[in-house]
Amino acid sequence: MEFNAEMIAAFLEGEVAGDKAAVVSSVGKIEEAKKGDLAFLSNPKYEHYIYETNASIVIVAKSFNPVKEVKATMVKVDDPYASFAKLLDLYIANKPQKSGISSLASISAKAKVADDAYVGEFAVIDDGAVIGEGAKIYPHVYVGMGVKIGKNVILNSGVKIYEGCVLGDNVTIHSGSVIGADGFGFAPQADGSYKKIPQIGNVVIEDNVEIGANTCVDRATMGSTFIRKGVKLDNLIQIGHNVVIGHDTVAAAQTGIAGSTKIGANCMFAGQVGVAGHITVADKTQAGSQSGIGSAVKTEGAVLLGTPAYKARDFQRAYMVFKELPEMRREIAALRKELETLKAEK
Repeated sequence: MEFNAEMIAAFLEGEVAGDKAAVVSSVGKIEEAKKGDLAFLSNPKYEHYIYETNASIVIVAKSFNPVKEVKATMVKVDDPYASFAKLLDLYIANKPQKSGISSLASISAKAKVADDAYVGEFAVIDDGAVIGEGAKIYPHVYVGMGVKIGKNVILNSGVKIYEGCVLGDNVTIHSGSVIGADGFGFAPQADGSYKKIPQIGNVVIEDNVEIGANTCVDRATMGSTFIRKGVKLDNLIQIGHNVVIGHDTVAAAQTGIAGSTKIGANCMFAGQVGVAGHITVADKTQAGSQSGIGSAVKTEGAVLLGTPAYKARDFQRAYMVFKELPEMRREIAALRKELETLKAEK
C-alpha cells in the first residue's frame, strides 16, 4: 500500500517540507533506506545520514534545521520516534492478515473458538479452552485444558500455554515461549534426594502484555503467577513461580526472577539482571545490566548497579577506585619500602 507525504503529514498532524506528492510503500533505516522507503531521524548522532539517504520521505522533529541540502521530503512532527511507531502500526494493520481455521488444526469439541479467530496448521486447542475474538493462533501452538485467551491475542508459532492459564486482551507472545510450566519446587529428603512439590496454580497475564521469544513464565505452586497489564518482557527471560510483576514494567533479555518475588510497577531491568526469591522490589526501580538484586528494594525509583546491586552512583565511584587498585598497590609497596629504609637509617 502506498502513502504520499501529504497523507502522512495529515495522519501525524505534521507539516511537509519538500514534495507533498512523494510516495512510499515500505520502511527502512535512514542509513540503508532506498527510494520508496519511509525513514525517520530522532537521534542527533544520525543526522549526517539525512544528507545522503535514498529514502523518499524522512520523519524529523519540527525543531530540525538542516545545515545543507536534504534530497528527501521531510515530514516535521513533534516526536519523530513516536510518530514513526504510529506509522508502523498503520503499516502492519494494512498487511494481509491470516484468517480462518485450518483443517489441519486439532480443536477439541469442548473448546470455544471465536468465529473470527485464526487457528493455523497443527495448532492444538484442548478441552475447555476459550479463544477470544480476533485472536491469532499460529501453527504448532498448544493451548492447554481450560486456558482462557482474550481478544486480539497473538500466539506465534511454537508457543505453549499450559492448562488453566489466563491471558487478557491484546497479549502478544513470541515463538518458543512457554507459559505455565511447573515452578521449580522440590523438597529435600533425608536421603539427599528431592521430592517434587506439585504445582497446582496457574499464570495470569493481564491486558496489553508482550512476551518475547523463548521466555518462560512458571505456574504458581498455589494461586497465580501474575504478569500485570502493560508489562513487556524480552527474549530468554525466566519468571519463577508465584512471582508478581507490576504493571508497565519492562525487562531485557536473560533477566531471571526467582520464585515468590514481587516486582513493582514501572520498573526497568536491563539485560541479565538477576533477582533473588521471596523479596519485594519497589515501584520504578531501575537495574543496570548484570545487576544482582539479592535483598528487598524499599526505595521507590532506586537506580541500581553491581552484584550485589546497590546505588548506581556509589557503584560507579567504587568502580573508579577498583580500577586504580593495582596502581595504589604499587604505591603502597613503594611507600612501605621507603618507610623501612627510613627506619633502618635511624
